[in-house]
Amino acid sequence: MKKSIFLLRYFKLFGLLLLVFSFLATTNVEAQRKSKSYLKKKNRKIGNYRGGSIHFDKNKRYINLGVSIDALNYFGDLAPKANMASTDISFTRPAFTIYGSYRWTPYLSLRGSLGWGRIVGDDYESASTTDSNSKFRYIRNLSFRNDIKEFSAVAVLDIFGNHGTFLNRVPFTPYLFGGVAVFHHSPKAKAPEFDKFGNPLAEAGQWVNLRELGTEGQLSPHYDVKQYSVIQPSIPFGVGVRARLQKRLDFEFEVGYRFLFTDYIDDVSGMYVDLGALDSELARAMSDRSREEFSAYGNPRDFEGTITPNTTLVTLDPSPYDGREYTIYGGYGQEHPTANRGSANDNDIYIVTSFKITYIISGSFRRAKFR
Repeated sequence: MKKSIFLLRYFKLFGLLLLVFSFLATTNVEAQRKSKSYLKKKNRKIGNYRGGSIHFDKNKRYINLGVSIDALNYFGDLAPKANMASTDISFTRPAFTIYGSYRWTPYLSLRGSLGWGRIVGDDYESASTTDSNSKFRYIRNLSFRNDIKEFSAVAVLDIFGNHGTFLNRVPFTPYLFGGVAVFHHSPKAKAPEFDKFGNPLAEAGQWVNLRELGTEGQLSPHYDVKQYSVIQPSIPFGVGVRARLQKRLDFEFEVGYRFLFTDYIDDVSGMYVDLGALDSELARAMSDRSREEFSAYGNPRDFEGTITPNTTLVTLDPSPYDGREYTIYGGYGQEHPTANRGSANDNDIYIVTSFKITYIISGSFRRAKFR
């Protein structure tokens, strides 16, 4: 009797275990079937992968920071010739820029920059004494330097896109850029030793602010000439190439133009004014420098070979503003006081040549897992 009860309990336990085992086996088969289906789909996607990305999402965007050593060149009224390609390479000056950019799409980045640099110009150095036009610029004898502080925001369009993370970026690509900028400037020039009547100037040899002097009548009540602003907008645009150096490091070479809305970064644009209408001896000396024996940098000027064969000393009628007579050489416009001191037909520009090092500081990626 006891044995029969034991056997009955044994068969019941065996049946229960068999039922549990059957359930687990069925569940495992279904799980394997689903797993195989999933793996087939993943393998199909991997097989179709060609190094790009199905969708460029926020996980593939990244930020980089960089520094740039630049070279600035100026083109304006003190350039050698009246064409946009004319600039004096000897007046190339260094500049420095810091910037950051954000990779927005496979082809597009947004970049903000803050830079400082200097542009210079000098009729004595730039103007040819044999050219029919520029020899009168030599006689004019104007010069300047201007420190530019610029903030710019530009869009950078790569020719070869990056569809993956920063790790997948192309090893080399040309690019175009363009945007908007605002800059601060203040043209200055070195004051001569003497004023128009041979008296020593207190500011001799100093770099003086030309805007504050109103050299073309901006501060005179006798002329309707608006004073230019020291803060100006511009349109930066240009081309460049980028090369990948390391996992997070790039090198870029770039040439950019700054299209300006002012003709006064050299303090030269309009007409000569009656010197008697200016309000200081320093302003008169800086407005017309045709009779100075030396250039701004101390070089003796060629009066016999260049100046006197082309123009003669002219003593103007007494000024109606201060009653004095001023003696000048005819400079760029060749006559006074109604001749051109500069050309107001075209605004100035400056050119920025840049050597950039960029470091990627952010960017996410997921490593593949293998079993």
